Amino acid sequence: MKIVEEISTAIDKKKYTIGVFMDLKKAFDTMDHSILISKLYAYGVRGIALNWITSYLKNRQQYVQFGRKKSDLMNIICGLPQGSIVGPKLFILYINDICDISKLLQFVLFADDTNFFCSGDNLKTLAKSIEMEMIKLKMWFDYNKLSLNLTKTKFMVFGNKNRTEVTLSIDNIKIEQVSEFKFLGVMLDDKLTWKSHIFYVKNKVAKSLFVLNKSKYALPCHIMHMLYCSLVLPYFTYCIEVWGNTYETNIMPLILLQKRAIRIIHKANFRDHTNELFIKSGLLKLKNLIELQTLLVMFKARNRDLPEDLQKLFIFTTGDENHRRKFDFKQQIARTTLKQKCLSIAGVKMWNSQENQLKSCQNIIKFKRMYKAKQISLYKLDC
Repeated sequence: MKIVEEISTAIDKKKYTIGVFMDLKKAFDTMDHSILISKLYAYGVRGIALNWITSYLKNRQQYVQFGRKKSDLMNIICGLPQGSIVGPKLFILYINDICDISKLLQFVLFADDTNFFCSGDNLKTLAKSIEMEMIKLKMWFDYNKLSLNLTKTKFMVFGNKNRTEVTLSIDNIKIEQVSEFKFLGVMLDDKLTWKSHIFYVKNKVAKSLFVLNKSKYALPCHIMHMLYCSLVLPYFTYCIEVWGNTYETNIMPLILLQKRAIRIIHKANFRDHTNELFIKSGLLKLKNLIELQTLLVMFKARNRDLPEDLQKLFIFTTGDENHRRKFDFKQQIARTTLKQKCLSIAGVKMWNSQENQLKSCQNIIKFKRMYKAKQISLYKLDC
């Protein structure tokens, strides 16, 4: 959400954004224990806590067995035991100070997914600046005994303006430019149309519908409902507040797939109207799922529960407690349609259009119930 807001703002200001998606070779296996312990000490993890983590990492041994032959035992001096909760947390602490290497780059770190973005007016100048910053990054990786997998590292240029040919390289090795990339489970494309992600979701849901269709004569409706919530719904709802507020023609294939799914759940004919089926199962249509997930972000913004970088995107209206718009946000102005469809603008517009009874709700579970009840009642009116 943060990255989409940054990229769309840059495009709205007629700038370019370059995103670099780095891939680390065996990231968890190459972490140096002594470097990790020194970083933990610098962060303030000391005394018994540091001794406990040191004991967890040190004095582990390994050997190789082939047939009946065994190698000698050797001490493990790097790598984290995988499969534990503490492993990813320690890796995050290990890589966290990479953000201090550059003031120009904007990092997005998620475990071993390390990515950065940078915006500028001139594409060639921007590419040169990024190359200079990547020299610093390479030094940081070498010092921390982490290796970049340059064949899997990609970069993407975002922007609608005429583009000149640009190249990026590290250690004289060119990085491949792509027009789309899977970023934290979402297919990003260089124009933020979301067509590639919608196509990805469509294929995943179609496979799940095949399973549902095969099961419908053997399982009762309530079990089919559970299968829908397990196999189909997660693909629809994951980050839908970010990619779902696109043109309706783009999401139409998913709307049709959802209708097909609801007919399968209730063993209905493929021409039957779906309103009654949505009412019967208590499920929301895709357009309302998009609206609900968007409003939940706005609910968190209203209650100041968003991370700081996202919270600052939303500005409260000023007025006394009796003012009819006391629960609203200020509506920002954008030049491009792309920016207008972002949460900072489309989400605010959607929130401000809701009734005060819904906007004044203090409990998120009650908020969901109120919204859902309202939409189900509207379905009934359409029957």
